Amino acid sequence: MTKKNPILFHSLAARHSTLAIDLDIVRKIGFDGLEVSAAKMRAFLDAGFTAKDLNKAFDGMYVPGTGFLVDIERQSEGRAALMREADSLFQLAASAGIKGVQVITGPLSLKALDDASAVATPGLYRGVVGLPLETQIDLTASNLAAVADLAAQYGLLIYLEALSWTPLNTIDRQLRTIEIANRDNIRLVIDFWHCYTSGDTPERIARLDKNILYGVHICDSLSFAGGVPDESVLRDVPTGRGVLNLKEWVDAVKSTGYDGWWSCELFCRRQHQENSYDVARSLNALMRGLVGA
Repeated sequence: MTKKNPILFHSLAARHSTLAIDLDIVRKIGFDGLEVSAAKMRAFLDAGFTAKDLNKAFDGMYVPGTGFLVDIERQSEGRAALMREADSLFQLAASAGIKGVQVITGPLSLKALDDASAVATPGLYRGVVGLPLETQIDLTASNLAAVADLAAQYGLLIYLEALSWTPLNTIDRQLRTIEIANRDNIRLVIDFWHCYTSGDTPERIARLDKNILYGVHICDSLSFAGGVPDESVLRDVPTGRGVLNLKEWVDAVKSTGYDGWWSCELFCRRQHQENSYDVARSLNALMRGLVGA
């Protein structure tokens, strides 16, 4: 994709649709490409289609990324499982001709952040919760480097997103982790909701080096007063109808000189049940207006 600021459809904007529908939406609505769900690609293959069929399905389409590899900080036997999952996901991405794979910090469960809840839930994955910050960063960076090395064997890069309720949630902590991992094929994705609920601001984003950025998720939020952010509640809003000044956030990214892709990740339950083509059409218009693409 040589076009500056391509506008992508995100598979989560049509959460319950098939891969075929996502691809049709991109083509019919006029998106510049797709940030595709790995789960939808696997469902496509599990239905009896081949890797060749998958590659052909994307023919002529810009698909820079897929997600996602979770709990990137896993240790002990969990680390071996992480590497197996990474290898499987990288094989899938490479077979589809996709350049990047999203990796995510954990733990996913909000219960893992509360000591009492964790005690009451034996076996609950907690990741690096409770460890000193530098230890959290070092352990995560070590895994990130190993995953990046494996990705490089497939000609891929990885792009990091730290979930806002997890230990390494801020931009500064993510950049420090990437710095320690010290691999050329690691990038950062900016998600407005995760930034907002982590305490990062457009002013902080404006100070980023554009070369570390791989993609941007334009999304919204309900008002967040502090504490542990609950994604299922706070992101249940149509993009553009929440509390974020999206133009301010977009302009902050653009002020860095970034001109890569922008994607419309969406967690609004009502819109997931509406006509996905209508939702996509609205998102496409909104993002193009914000980005000027």
